[in-house]
Amino acid sequence: MKDPLLTLLQSKARYSDAELAETLNLSADEVATRIDAWEKDGTILGYQAVVDDDKAGEAGVTAFIEVTVTPERGGGFDRLAMRIARFDQVVSCYLASGGYDLLVVVSGKDLREVASFVSQKLSTLEGVISTATHFRLKAYKENGFIFETEELEGRLPVSP
Repeated sequence: MKDPLLTLLQSKARYSDAELAETLNLSADEVATRIDAWEKDGTILGYQAVVDDDKAGEAGVTAFIEVTVTPERGGGFDRLAMRIARFDQVVSCYLASGGYDLLVVVSGKDLREVASFVSQKLSTLEGVISTATHFRLKAYKENGFIFETEELEGRLPVSP
């Protein structure tokens, strides 16, 4: 079970140590010590804001790329996955179950930039067998945050 302090930090990293301590019935010093230890041991990798790119005026595209690879002897998927993850265009990279091996999330300024990344960098890597690219059309929820604040009122109309 995840530590309640980590859960609070994931929902809003801007809480002060005093606010976290009060919420969890701990001392501010204990909160600060635990957070410092997690930062040092790599449990907490960093902090970031979840931004609505449309409201921020950020043009760009996000793609979800299914990648099928050949696992390496002695290294499995890890070595190739880490090589892919190090590209600047890659936002996230996951080992996944199902019809493909890796799910790679990529961002670019336009479709052409993402296509260039896939055709010139990703698909040319030794060990990459195939890719399938899907473009994000609209975000409804990301990292636990809902983008649309308007609630649908009442029931949806039903026609015979």
